[in-house]
Amino acid sequence: MATVAESREKVEPALKLNFYSHATLECGDIAFTRRFFEEFLGFETVQMADVSFWARLGGDQIIVVVKSPSKTKDAMPFLNHNGLDVETEAEVDAAYQIVLRDAEKWGLHKITKPVVQHGTYCFYFWDKDDNAWEILCNPKGGYSWGFALGDQQGAGHMSRKFQRPQSTLTKGS
Repeated sequence: MATVAESREKVEPALKLNFYSHATLECGDIAFTRRFFEEFLGFETVQMADVSFWARLGGDQIIVVVKSPSKTKDAMPFLNHNGLDVETEAEVDAAYQIVLRDAEKWGLHKITKPVVQHGTYCFYFWDKDDNAWEILCNPKGGYSWGFALGDQQGAGHMSRKFQRPQSTLTKGS
């Protein structure tokens, strides 16, 4: 796959930013959702107010979880999902079985079967608050390999023929 990174000129950004620190998710029940993050997803959490907590897993970026001010919330669109990495395809399959097993307890729904797509093996589910999650197999460092490859031409990693470098992907190969 050809890259176009060599032809890109370095541009000085307008904003002088240091770090992507957080994303925000809404929930209906702070106590339940905090337990879900800790007991099911394995995040470390800290209560920051009656209506919010912070959650982190594997790094310094956090998710700020806030109680929704409204009684209704639209489901998170599929493409806006949150990705959680595991190291092997077997771990994706094991996580899928756990999601199926615990779906009723945690209000999990719209659970997809594991598939190979965008160069990885993964599945999706929505939580009780209609936030979308992807469990995927990625090498250590997550998607840092994409930056090492540089810009891709054409369909890039969306191509069914895309080969990740030093991939853990064996299914669909």
